[in-house]
Amino acid sequence: MTSFALWALPLATLICLWVAWSDLARMKIPNKAVLALLALFAIVGVIALPLDEYLWRYAHFAVVLAIGFVMSITGLIGAGDAKFAAAMAPFVALIDATGALAIFAVATIVAFILHRLARVTALRKLAPNWESWERTRDFPMGLPLAATLIIYLARTAFS
Repeated sequence: MTSFALWALPLATLICLWVAWSDLARMKIPNKAVLALLALFAIVGVIALPLDEYLWRYAHFAVVLAIGFVMSITGLIGAGDAKFAAAMAPFVALIDATGALAIFAVATIVAFILHRLARVTALRKLAPNWESWERTRDFPMGLPLAATLIIYLARTAFS
């Protein structure tokens, strides 16, 4: 498990940074980023995970995609958030699901507070055209989702 996380971490971090930036700037998570994350799992997973575990982790993708689809059509989350969460799911071992959800909960609270503080301070001037500053009722969930995957993989790789 550690070797999988270690191999996945560098490129997953780049994809996550892309997702966070895109969601902050445009309130959109690019489908290309979702597909890139899935491709990364497909390549690294087949190399670094036992075959049975590798194949079962696609079930994580399907379950999170189904839940995300329902949440998206009911307006609870955006479609991009649902797709990105589903693409993240195979990276998380089933035994670590509770821990990953705890990371996500903390990341969401911290990201929300920091985003709202930055929006009303001089920090906003660093990126004055970000759409997330203007959408007062919406929040770029790509930011805490991305942070969750980075933190989870780093913790797994270095523990």
